[in-house]
Amino acid sequence: MNHNKQSHGLLPCVLSRPVRSALGMFLLPIVLAGCEAELNLAGVAAEGSKSSHRTDYYQALASVPQATLLAGNNGVLLTSLDQGQSWTRQVIAKGASLIDLDACADGSFIALSFDNRLWHSADLGLSWREHALPTEEQMLTAACAPDGAWWVAGGLTTLLGSHDQGGDWTHTSLDEDAMLTNLQFIDRDHAVAVGEFGMLFASQDGGANWQLAGTLPDEFYPHASYFRSPEEGWVGGLNGFIYHTTDAGQSWQRQSTPSSAPIFGFLASDNGLFAVGDHSSVLQLAGEQWQTLPTPDAPVYLRAITADSAQRLIVAGGRGLLLTLDTAPRATPSVATTTD
Repeated sequence: MNHNKQSHGLLPCVLSRPVRSALGMFLLPIVLAGCEAELNLAGVAAEGSKSSHRTDYYQALASVPQATLLAGNNGVLLTSLDQGQSWTRQVIAKGASLIDLDACADGSFIALSFDNRLWHSADLGLSWREHALPTEEQMLTAACAPDGAWWVAGGLTTLLGSHDQGGDWTHTSLDEDAMLTNLQFIDRDHAVAVGEFGMLFASQDGGANWQLAGTLPDEFYPHASYFRSPEEGWVGGLNGFIYHTTDAGQSWQRQSTPSSAPIFGFLASDNGLFAVGDHSSVLQLAGEQWQTLPTPDAPVYLRAITADSAQRLIVAGGRGLLLTLDTAPRATPSVATTTD
């Protein structure tokens, strides 16, 4: 399963004052996207199907062996049945941005739209069924648990879970005036949720109960997180900061990163741990330091990330930017696709 989560509605490019609210911070990738210059990717191959448009702002990728799905603004959903070589385009939630996407253990997919609807596809993204979420709080992140349950989380540390594919929902509040921005089920028993003010919550019983497990330094605001195990995880955010824990969030160490570009997503593959962020940046962890991988010089964010069966990275972000990166030893240069 992939958990590459962040926010996403549309805000003006020019703000009259610094973005201070929690929701404003969560929407930062789209604020930045609205300020991006036109792409100049001279020599980059255009995708023949014209499925990806420069008006697309992608937010999440998820994959199963048979299909890879990519979600973005205005309800846009791209599907590839050939490891990202070609894509078909559809709009499943017109006018509502798709802000998160996950693959489930049964091969189906769930997608979260910014208008608090959860979408489910049991046929590799061909058709979708929508479910209105029973909450007035803004939901920001979604995940499929290994037991098939659907989970969403967001405002006021609210978590919703359904074990019958959206028929009934359990409601849990962790009693904090904060947003949960990332949710991950590590295995059937262990799950983590990170949120505003650097809070880390953990469950050891499949989401039935949650406890505050730790806090990040200086109330660090997390844009992305990935946990390899209940004990070891990484959290990334503004200024290119990435923090690492090996004791389930009790302590954190900041790792060296090569730039100050905000971090918006993580992915673990057979070839290592990777992160994506603003300014089309892709990083790979080498020991305790992060190194930059070559990408086209594009003034746009990358937020969505997954890997194909050959462990090549597929990453996507603002203005229809969609890249395939070979990360194997002695890899060939990256291949980028973007279309009008």
